[in-house]
Amino acid sequence: MPLHFNIEQFIGAHITYRSQSLFLPDMEAHAKRLQDEIKDKKVLIIGGAGTIGSSFIRALVRYNPGKLIVVDINENGLTELVRDCRSRTDLKLPSDFKTYPVNFSDNAFRKIFEHEGPFDIVANFAAHKHVRSEKDIFSIEAMIDNNVTRAKELLELLSKQPPKHFFCVSTDKAANPVNVMGASKKLMEEVILAYSEQMKITTARFANVAFSNGSLLAGFIERVLKQQPLSCPSDVKRFFVSPDESGQICLCACILGQSGEIFFPKLEESSMVNFSDVVKPFLKEMGFDAKSCASEEEAREATKDIKKGIYPVYFFSSNTSGEKLYEEFYTDEEELDLKTFGSFGIVKNAKRRKIDELDKVIQTLKQVFEDTKAEKKDIIAALNSMIPGFEHIETGINLDQKM
Repeated sequence: MPLHFNIEQFIGAHITYRSQSLFLPDMEAHAKRLQDEIKDKKVLIIGGAGTIGSSFIRALVRYNPGKLIVVDINENGLTELVRDCRSRTDLKLPSDFKTYPVNFSDNAFRKIFEHEGPFDIVANFAAHKHVRSEKDIFSIEAMIDNNVTRAKELLELLSKQPPKHFFCVSTDKAANPVNVMGASKKLMEEVILAYSEQMKITTARFANVAFSNGSLLAGFIERVLKQQPLSCPSDVKRFFVSPDESGQICLCACILGQSGEIFFPKLEESSMVNFSDVVKPFLKEMGFDAKSCASEEEAREATKDIKKGIYPVYFFSSNTSGEKLYEEFYTDEEELDLKTFGSFGIVKNAKRRKIDELDKVIQTLKQVFEDTKAEKKDIIAALNSMIPGFEHIETGINLDQKM
């Protein structure tokens, strides 16, 4: 990997086409409030080792929290988070800073919560985020357990000692979902908003985070390091934000939002980027010319030309289940506030259900999972009955079947 390659600079030049953060003007305009609400406060971050969680932490610590506890099941990710923050010249972690490689549904987490709390700010980034995590009923059970059931258990725990600010990250795919991941996040939104009268709760839907952990673009780096071919859809466009921007929108929603609000970035449709348009400038940064291949086999065979400066790329038309060829941050039925902030829009009236109704929804899903004869189509049918507008796109092909 060339030493000159800077991910944030590449994202600005070739993906977002922004020289500064989209959200910087709003953050500067509300800097005093952010400082007042964060300085010297006790903060708990769940899922803080991921791209968005770690970006949230980097945005947060600039306002000098007094205590920071970070929990994530990814032990290696926590190690890198610490190394990254300690190595930066523009960040200073609070003296009371600890990381714990535990699951937020474990008894150990509850002990940490009781020992280190109460907390002023709690933010949850622990989630299944990949559409590929819906290949069968077993992977779907794990996804719904993490995104929905555990989120509700966390809120039950927090209700005993409510923080002043609670944030849980959502996704643009929760608006008119076509995949189970989006449906699970839509249910998560309804779960957390059901508690929004008991404590201040906000969330955010936003675009793809460029070069986030596990993403297609981050995979480009891994492939180049291993001299393996790239694989990229030719027909999928996405809105993008940078890692720093992902943390900033979550921080602003958490601190500046009112209870029950869903933040989203104000992005024009013209700013959407085709994944395939990123390939050539990326490879150029790496010192290669791209070679288009018609199949996975041809791309693998062409790796012999990498030493000549020619890099094989398999471009394909998307045909996997749950793949949405466009993105949207809100539905026609949702009330929007487009005036309060310059770079954020807000969904004001997102659907809310009663807690006891959601208990029944979760119990119904559990019953489907407990049926040893149940299949993916059965859980999708159950979700269809629970989430109006959910229209799953099933092709019989999942991302694990592709390079």
